[in-house]
Amino acid sequence: MNTNLHDWIQNADFMSIQKAMTMGECTSESLVLAYIERIHRYNPLINAVLEINPDAIEIARSLDRELKSTGSRGPLHGIPILLKDNIDTHDQMHTSAGSLALAESFAHEDSFIATKLRAAGAVLLGKANMTEWSNFISSRMPAGYSSRGGYVLNPYGPGKLFVSGSSSGSAAAIAANLAAAAIGTETAGSIIGPASQHFLVGIKPTVGLASRSGIIPISLSQDTPGPICKTVADAATLLGVIVGYDENDQATWNSPYPTYHDYTTYLDKDSLRNARIGIPRHYYRSLDEERLSIMESAINVLREQGATVIDPVDLHLEQHPWNNDVICYEFKTGLDQYLSKLNPDLPVHSLQELIAYNQKHAASSLKFGQDNLIRSEQNGLNEATYQLKREEYNHPAIAEGIDHALDEHRLDALMLPGDIDGMYIAARLGYPLITVPAGYSSKGIIDADGDSTQGPFGVVFSGRAFSEPTLIRIAYSFEQATLFRRPPNLN
Repeated sequence: MNTNLHDWIQNADFMSIQKAMTMGECTSESLVLAYIERIHRYNPLINAVLEINPDAIEIARSLDRELKSTGSRGPLHGIPILLKDNIDTHDQMHTSAGSLALAESFAHEDSFIATKLRAAGAVLLGKANMTEWSNFISSRMPAGYSSRGGYVLNPYGPGKLFVSGSSSGSAAAIAANLAAAAIGTETAGSIIGPASQHFLVGIKPTVGLASRSGIIPISLSQDTPGPICKTVADAATLLGVIVGYDENDQATWNSPYPTYHDYTTYLDKDSLRNARIGIPRHYYRSLDEERLSIMESAINVLREQGATVIDPVDLHLEQHPWNNDVICYEFKTGLDQYLSKLNPDLPVHSLQELIAYNQKHAASSLKFGQDNLIRSEQNGLNEATYQLKREEYNHPAIAEGIDHALDEHRLDALMLPGDIDGMYIAARLGYPLITVPAGYSSKGIIDADGDSTQGPFGVVFSGRAFSEPTLIRIAYSFEQATLFRRPPNLN
């Protein structure tokens, strides 16, 4: 590997990469080769990448030729991107959701967002490891484990620090600089949690902004893909590429696209000036002393940058229970539809067959059981009862949650700690979130519950549906005022 290129890409963003390619200082092919060598060198330490696209080098060469002959397609031209292993690609990469049952599954066609990324000139570099079935196989499954891929480890402290959420491989890979950026997916915390724990920027878009077609599902009402990047600018760029109307995903039909398609126009470092930010103190109560100190420092940054901070803000429904019946119904319905379309040579084509396969191969496939799969298969809701329960489930969050707090205090956003607890209300409503690095706590290790009090930690900004422009403005302003991110030391 070219040592200078190796060092340079540690912190290179999309804009600097594009400039270097335009100036002839690097090529897409040299970038792909550099990242592949980093994967071979560092992935054994963190287990974040499941497989490399065997076509990646040739795709990069083709994009290099295109750049010389007809020019750039845009800011992602020649950029190597990783995809979470539940996102379909019609090529020589598998799509397995981390499951041995689908270890030999090749998708019939690209997912909607894979199509968008290819059209934008991105090089789909490989598939990232993930928590199996997006952590909906078992209530005992630790974050970052899959039967196909094993354990994802946090590069800031392999084996010691929490990886959080099912997009843990996507986040660990970008933290370790094994690609320029990644796409994760989130049902509740699975982009934002890992990004926060790996000193990265993650955007969980409003459900309906980016299509779920060709993504192995959990929840029709909550699932969404989103970017995991090193900077807010990169995340805004990547978000703009993947959004759009898709006739195969009804959630996108009422999205404001193409009104919002270039989110880089909202990168204003002075956006905190005159912003109004609410602090939901309920979600700060379980923080250890160091992480609470990080959050208090972040609040001071808001004030120093000219924001008005309303502290505390009460969302009135913090104890409202998560409705597993709704999620289980959506999971079974969506997964049965997805599996039924797979190659007939594969061993599973329904949730029932998946459960049977896992039982037959329990030694390799059921290290932590499959109680969530069984609960979903046995779920007794019909469509009418499901719709009623879903309305009952969402009504308190709508009436007393994020919108209520924003309206009551005339807020632009809420600021939450970068752990999972504060993200469920936004998840239930399909509302957007963005996380930005906020500090590094230096004490503690993983406790008995698998939570960590050590390592990178982010703040999360939350807003109403389709408020991505506002959240990007605020997050970028916070990022530019602090610049906390630093890469891990893997040498």
